[in-house]
Amino acid sequence: MSEVPDDLRYRELRDRLPELFVNPPGAAVEILDDPAEVAAAERAKVEALRARGLPEEWGRSGVAYQDEWLTLLRDPVRFPGGGLGTYIRAISMGGTYGVVLLPVLDGAVVLIEHFRHATRRWHLEAPRGFGEPGVPAEEQAARELREEIGAEVVRLVDLGVLHPDTGTSTDEVRLFLAEVAAVGEPDAREGIRALRRCPPAEVGALIRDGVLTDSFTIAAWTRAHLRGLLGDG
Repeated sequence: MSEVPDDLRYRELRDRLPELFVNPPGAAVEILDDPAEVAAAERAKVEALRARGLPEEWGRSGVAYQDEWLTLLRDPVRFPGGGLGTYIRAISMGGTYGVVLLPVLDGAVVLIEHFRHATRRWHLEAPRGFGEPGVPAEEQAARELREEIGAEVVRLVDLGVLHPDTGTSTDEVRLFLAEVAAVGEPDAREGIRALRRCPPAEVGALIRDGVLTDSFTIAAWTRAHLRGLLGDG
């Protein structure tokens, strides 16, 4: 079976998710659609790459990479000042919100010790998960808590939306505070080795001192703290 050309996959993605390709009024970086302008943007990028001794194929716009989790795009664009080129960004294939949960048990924040492949190290962090098409964020949140720490939600508080990386990713993540009545065993199959119950103030100190570095957890704790949802612990 022959593969779908990158430019055709790009066009199909534009048709399916037009909101990701809109040029709002005053957009500083404009995504191009006119074939002549697209070709000009690719030529400009190729020339810049050639001057630096880099592979010229990096100048081609369209789908640069795709699997079941992630799509990398090279958009043909016009930059501020009128220069042309390409700009890379990542799109999650789920097409829906990921979720981050800050579990609270008897006033203490429950964090997990999670090994992350990308950084090759253990992190102290809040449970989280990819969104799934057709599954409401609240339902996905409850599912993640059951799977990762064996907890059932007593009360779920929506802490709003987070854009974790506005420079390279289209991702939007929903943050929640989740009050739970109990926790079970961590899911070792997911690379989670332990649960850690911390008073909210201790979590703040771990963030302040650079021990807790996961951006999702920092954002969820900060939102909950600033809204007065974590008490004085």
